[in-house]
Amino acid sequence: MLRALAAGILVSVGCAIVGTFVVLRGLAFIGDALAHGVLPGVAAAMLLGLPGILGAAVGAAVMIGGVSLVTQRSRLSSDSAIGLLFVGMLALGVVMVSGSSSFSGDLIAILFGQILGVSAESLVLQAVVTAAVAVVAFVAARPFLLLCFDPELAQVSGFSARRYHALMLLLVATVVVVSFQSVGTLLVFGMLLAPAASGALIASRLPTMMAIAIAIGVVSTYVGLWVSYAFNTAAGATIVLVATVIFFGVLTAVNVRGGLEARTEPLPETGA
Repeated sequence: MLRALAAGILVSVGCAIVGTFVVLRGLAFIGDALAHGVLPGVAAAMLLGLPGILGAAVGAAVMIGGVSLVTQRSRLSSDSAIGLLFVGMLALGVVMVSGSSSFSGDLIAILFGQILGVSAESLVLQAVVTAAVAVVAFVAARPFLLLCFDPELAQVSGFSARRYHALMLLLVATVVVVSFQSVGTLLVFGMLLAPAASGALIASRLPTMMAIAIAIGVVSTYVGLWVSYAFNTAAGATIVLVATVIFFGVLTAVNVRGGLEARTEPLPETGA
């Protein structure tokens, strides 16, 4: 349980940092595609007796490279390219899994993670990657923020929009690849999106938004592990469910507060 808590906190920090840019930039679709696109890579690695994280890295690289290739060599939009690669990689992963009888037990681990079985080596790797992601996000915070609102403004300010866009996708892929071991390929997208979306509803500044997203991710991890222990439910799915419930709670509170503020505003003509 202590290792699971530590792994969940590290996943929360990494996903909150990258997820903030994903929410602001509108990259939720590519985040979802990457989370599912690693499935054939993980399946191939397990069939060959290689580490699953190596296959996930290859799958994410193929996904990003394929999207770039289709976008540059055709008139299709990036959304169309992402959609094509998304369904293609997911279908390939399902075919590989269904065609082999050795995935009966490993499939659940691939899809939903093994947060209660995280090893000390995985914790060290997660800590190193999380620290690296935080450093890169801090150094490139300004061009990343400009990209979120106006890529042309980033270009005029002296930052290569294409280069920093690729770097942002690389960070998303890195977090997805490292986090899938804990919460699985299907649930890592929830941790990438829900806490950051909650922070975006509350805060208007980037550092505050990231801090709120990290706090919500850590609370979701602690509460989710406690609930899964008390009610004997899947730990990774429970953590993501708690994060999603918190998002809808924040959304409700923000709307209620906005409605109350609208009612207490003075009338423009009478000043009452």
